[in-house]
Amino acid sequence: MCHINKLLFNSCLLVCLAVFLVACASTTQQTLEIEPPVYPGPPEKPRFIYEMSLINSSQVVVEDEKTKLRRMLTGEAVTGKSFAKPFDVCACNGKVYVSDTVRRLVMVFDFPGGRYYEIGETEPGALTKPLGMTTDDDCNLYVVDATASRVIKYDQTGQFVSAFGGTGSFDRLSHIAVDPEGTRLFAVDTGGVSSKRHHVRVYELPTGKHLYDIGSRGDKEGQLNLPRDIILTPDGLLYVVDGGNFRVQVYKKDGTFVRTFGQVGRHFGQFSRPKGIATDNNGNIYVSDAAFGNFQIFSPEGRLLMYIGNRSNINGPGKYLLPAGIDVDEDGRIYFVGQFFRKVDIFRPFDLKPEQGYLGVRLTKGKAAPQNQK
Repeated sequence: MCHINKLLFNSCLLVCLAVFLVACASTTQQTLEIEPPVYPGPPEKPRFIYEMSLINSSQVVVEDEKTKLRRMLTGEAVTGKSFAKPFDVCACNGKVYVSDTVRRLVMVFDFPGGRYYEIGETEPGALTKPLGMTTDDDCNLYVVDATASRVIKYDQTGQFVSAFGGTGSFDRLSHIAVDPEGTRLFAVDTGGVSSKRHHVRVYELPTGKHLYDIGSRGDKEGQLNLPRDIILTPDGLLYVVDGGNFRVQVYKKDGTFVRTFGQVGRHFGQFSRPKGIATDNNGNIYVSDAAFGNFQIFSPEGRLLMYIGNRSNINGPGKYLLPAGIDVDEDGRIYFVGQFFRKVDIFRPFDLKPEQGYLGVRLTKGKAAPQNQK
């Protein structure tokens, strides 16, 4: 009798265990099948889809077979280098550059090459406080070193090329733009409360010769107050984030004022704390707002098209607290720095297939690990 009861007990235990495992598997499957958010949401036609959050160098590095075997045998966890305080981001031919003001260097995620490396650790190109960045058509990298008050140029491999500026050249150097040919550089001097240098300084490359300045301190058309960031659009116009005036100012490369858009406010199309700016192949303008916790997309003329992101104290796709830099690559992918949550969110155009573009092959082959932080 005891033997029969024991068999019944074991059978029931096995059935319960099987039911539990099936339920777990079902839950896991449901979790994995959750669709990433799209923007704008239904019922509007989606334009972008959340692709991944870049948070760690292990997401891009391709392991060799020896390393894979060692980890399999020892149970060693995948580790990598994470952001401390990311500030700006730019992308060129699948390389994603992120400046980190605490780590005092630029972190490079080379997706096509399957590797990670760092720029700015050693002289003569050592960095003390890297802020804004940009690249030219040859993927040479230009980095603002705010503490040293200079701009440093590195080649496609991360090797130091040249530097110019230095003490006395700027009051508060913050961001830069370079023409596609790499012959002219536009440097934003944010200035300060007691400074008159609220303008854009224009330099000849590669000599570093100062040519002229764009803008002066004020709130009239063509004037600037605490300018933040700058981009050069495909049609050759300069768009400057005029932070203290809560607007975007547009100039020709020679400094001629063209137009302005934006104003202070709490509604879409207005600004609260505009910070970063980027452009795509069509000349659309992307402006990040640190207070709103999002970025807004405008037509070249300043008409609001849509926005992505929301302010939140809890991390997740499209959730931000004090976001910063932004960039759009050749394929239309958007890179957005979530400074507080130490991440770079990547959004893909909805009509661009996952396997397409500079990041596509690596992502779809499972070499780069998309991570959704919560």
